[in-house]
Amino acid sequence: MAKARILLHLFFIFTCVSVHASDTLKVNIRQADSIFLKNNYALLAASMNIDAQTAQIIQAKLYPNPTLTVDLNAYDPQNKEAFHTGKTGQKSFQYDQLILLGGKRRAQIELAKTNVQIATLEFQDLIRQLKYQLHSSLYNLNQQSFLLSKYNGQLTLLDSILVAYDVQVAKGNIPLKDLVRLKGVYLNLSNSRAEIFKLYFEEMSAIQTILQTVSIVKPMITDDDIATFIKPLDLVTLNETAMQNRPDYLIAEKNTLLAQQYFEFQKKMSIPDINLFSSYDQRGGAFVNQVNFGVSIPLRLWNRNQGNIKTAQFLIKQNEFNAEAQKNLLLSEVQRNYFMLNQSIVEYKKISFLYNKDFEITLKGISDNFKKRNVSLLEFIDFFEGYNNALAEIARIKVQLATSGEELIYSTGKQLF
Repeated sequence: MAKARILLHLFFIFTCVSVHASDTLKVNIRQADSIFLKNNYALLAASMNIDAQTAQIIQAKLYPNPTLTVDLNAYDPQNKEAFHTGKTGQKSFQYDQLILLGGKRRAQIELAKTNVQIATLEFQDLIRQLKYQLHSSLYNLNQQSFLLSKYNGQLTLLDSILVAYDVQVAKGNIPLKDLVRLKGVYLNLSNSRAEIFKLYFEEMSAIQTILQTVSIVKPMITDDDIATFIKPLDLVTLNETAMQNRPDYLIAEKNTLLAQQYFEFQKKMSIPDINLFSSYDQRGGAFVNQVNFGVSIPLRLWNRNQGNIKTAQFLIKQNEFNAEAQKNLLLSEVQRNYFMLNQSIVEYKKISFLYNKDFEITLKGISDNFKKRNVSLLEFIDFFEGYNNALAEIARIKVQLATSGEELIYSTGKQLF
């Protein structure tokens, strides 16, 4: 039983070490961002939309193509001749050119430019979302790696104690209940490690997807990196920063502008355009080889584009309401994340003061004295479990501080730390 337990534990350690040793990508936050911006296919696809919308500006600047109409005689019944188009036959040509009036072309160009700005903001918003996911996963993965390392060391310690206890129980020097109690502690710690392993690989998968890599990612994040989130901030300034930088709010404002531009465009569409034309008629007109020039313009008797203009007015109101709702959501998120960060800072400062090298020294002292039987089993287990609870709490608070800082960056749309 003891051998099987040791082999199983060694398998976990070997797996962990092998995973880290084989094709490992060691990155800090900035390096991860660089890889993400270069390799992520979702970003590359979104950037294509910017180019596509930019091409629409080119399209909006183009003038309508002219129309050339050619009318040739197919059959002359009088002379019984097919395709009679020579000097005594008939043919005519007409050239038409539509002239847009009322600034329609300029209005289309402005609409296209605004669509490019919206596409650019959507691209920035995608970066904001993916960066938040990437950073949060990296901080989680870093602390999970820390806990796995600690738990592996403690399981190794328990393994050695359990081997010694197996021998002593067999000799009758130690009661069996003490060995069973120690095995229970071992199993609880092993289960905790298994749960962290599950979360570890979930976060690993998320990071690999964002970075578009199959390498095992190892975050190089120190306590100093986490401490950078401890910074005095002003809520009023944060609100102003968010309204100036947050892409989804700026998109809502641009959509209102787009609706206003669309309204102006529909008003211009009610202005009739002029169609200029010139024609040549060989024999079909009042004169031989007749050359004509003309102008055509629609009469605004019934259709003055009233429905589209009314629709555009409602779209302006709709987008104004959406922008106001987005603003309220933005301010609420900034306030919530501001208070959450402040609370996380308080907790982090407290655990930084409480947790120090004394914990590790005490753990080693308790373990050594327990092996020498200077410490009772109950005292050892109480300290051991308390120590593990403290480790888990320390990891939680560190992640909480980092993610609270990242959430504030996410809600303001600007790098604050």
